Amino acid sequence: MLNVDVMNGSAEVQRSRWSWPWVITLTYLSVMLLLPAIALIQKSLSLGWAEVWRIATDPVAVSAYNVTFLTALAAAAVNGVMGTLIAWVLVRYSFPGRKVIDAVVDLPFALPTAVAGLALATLYSDRGWIGQWVAPLGIKIAFTRTGVFVAMLFISLPFIVRTLQPVLQELEPEIEAAARSLGATPWQIFHRIILPPLIPPILTGVALGFSRAVGEYGSVVLISSSIPFQDLIAPVLVFQRLEQYDYAGATVIGTVLLLGSLTALLVINRLQQWGRRYAIR
Repeated sequence: MLNVDVMNGSAEVQRSRWSWPWVITLTYLSVMLLLPAIALIQKSLSLGWAEVWRIATDPVAVSAYNVTFLTALAAAAVNGVMGTLIAWVLVRYSFPGRKVIDAVVDLPFALPTAVAGLALATLYSDRGWIGQWVAPLGIKIAFTRTGVFVAMLFISLPFIVRTLQPVLQELEPEIEAAARSLGATPWQIFHRIILPPLIPPILTGVALGFSRAVGEYGSVVLISSSIPFQDLIAPVLVFQRLEQYDYAGATVIGTVLLLGSLTALLVINRLQQWGRRYAIR
């Protein structure tokens, strides 16, 4: 009788796994995420390995990968620090205009990317509000790789702040006060109490910001000159290849972007797992 009950329970679990919510979820994810990625990779591989390698390792393409991934990684790293600081101030401090600043953080989400690029180009051009002060120092921001970096900073910042805020709100200041009353130094409080639960959300925010920066097009194309070997990013190169009716080149470069992003996300996912183990310790 016990074995029959166990078997019935196992069958019920198997049926629940394939109930309609599971079917809808898997179908939607397959159509929206898996099939486009598989179709892109399959289209590239249909060209043959030799042709794929030739297109993927073209010097212009390699330079575009360099600008895209390294600049996006630098922007995500900077926002990992500054986003943490902004989230901390918004959660832990009360000051006039805090709600306004909190709302402004979401501006990159709501602002069309073309408008964001136009605003940044206007601000950082040689005659812009900021550009006119740094231009005499020999610092050129707009229409350079620095401009690409600024645009990626702009569009990736909210991901870190919004990922970290809920975790900071759940931290109990009483625990910090108790540790302080027991003689803990500020560094010990930060290192042993505050930092561990923050590492996973910080890494998550950095991963999301990096992914967003890698795929950015609208704001970057308006603040960069899109010159090969200078500030040309891979998404713009894909569009340029399409304008030239080079569909094979656009497909291969797009596939490299896809695989590069997936690899970076897997690495960051491993870092998140390490962060969770660190938090448990």
